[in-house]
Amino acid sequence: MGEPYPKLRAHALTRAFGRAPRRVDALGPLDLTVTTGEFVCLVGPSGCGKSTLLRIAAGLLRPSGGRLEIRTDSARPAAMIFQDYGIYDWKTVLANVRFGLDVQRVPRRAGNARAMDWLTRLGLSDFADAYPGALSGGMRQRVAIARALAVEPELLLMDEPFAALDAQLRVILQDELLDLTQALRTTTLFITHSLEEALVLGDRVLVMSARPGRIIAEHRPPFPRPRTGEVRDAPEFTALKSELWELLRKEAVPA
Repeated sequence: MGEPYPKLRAHALTRAFGRAPRRVDALGPLDLTVTTGEFVCLVGPSGCGKSTLLRIAAGLLRPSGGRLEIRTDSARPAAMIFQDYGIYDWKTVLANVRFGLDVQRVPRRAGNARAMDWLTRLGLSDFADAYPGALSGGMRQRVAIARALAVEPELLLMDEPFAALDAQLRVILQDELLDLTQALRTTTLFITHSLEEALVLGDRVLVMSARPGRIIAEHRPPFPRPRTGEVRDAPEFTALKSELWELLRKEAVPA
């Protein structure tokens, strides 16, 4: 087998908001390549354009300059998971997970079966008929993950999906996501403020500068796959976390 091909490629990508004299340069110029099956984590100071990059990748924003390309073999190139869950309060858990399949016009019976399969994998099968308002924050984020993965996306875009959760639950969901993405080899671009999260999950950790965000460093956590949450206890983990924090601290000061 040859080298895995790039699933996502950004070249000289920029994004600005507003017009002169109030124009804000939010992002770039930025170059980025994510290969098929790779899990890439982006960390950077607040306001550096991380979410802007993800929204361009999801097709929710247009770049101001440069280009971003997703190489796709299907009609379902990308699925996005937001910090605030992004699920519909008026739909049952099952209907939420089936939503993307309904958009793809998957027949109802097949859609229900696939949605239930994902609910079972994420420990939510008993809540299929419940509404999101009855669920805890962690369960709602599991619903969002199940909905994204049910459409079998070629690219998973995750915008600080665990930021609103308490520390204990965050660790549990990190480990669940680690198991899922290693089993599926889903190409993932993951934004986080947590260096620990990035080092546990990522094949690569990219550090972004203060606004306008550019990539200023790249690290490959030295933990082989398949990986478990036990890497948090490794001495190299603490050392790499400190190194990344020094980089981030310098960028956060001017921000």
